[in-house]
Amino acid sequence: MGRWQPEGLTEGLVVARQTSRRTVVQARQFRKKMSLPEVRLWRELRGSDLRFRRQHPAGPFVLDFYCPAAKLAIEVDGIAHDMGARSLRDEERSAFLKRRGIEMVRIAAGDVLKAPATVAEAIVAVCCERYG
Repeated sequence: MGRWQPEGLTEGLVVARQTSRRTVVQARQFRKKMSLPEVRLWRELRGSDLRFRRQHPAGPFVLDFYCPAAKLAIEVDGIAHDMGARSLRDEERSAFLKRRGIEMVRIAAGDVLKAPATVAEAIVAVCCERYG
């Protein structure tokens, strides 16, 4: 089974990629220019016993953080998420992930800047509840 193919394929059935190369390239670029709250949260999450991915491509979206064991996506929301059509895109992303059994947790960037360790502990606790 290919890297990009979902599990449970039947023989002879061709399935299109769910994540495009464009999204993968975009995720790599985002990893190089993470925001300050994302950097601080990443430092904390890396120290946990769970495995997290940063700027993880998922379909047409790039998730700020993702815990594959718990199927939990973490989005650090700054002020940009309150402007324009951004909230509609956030709703589309949440619906896309929900259809795939992935839960979304949104965290305000200000909360991460105030107490990154506390936020990371809360995220790990949620992951442990979902995984265990």
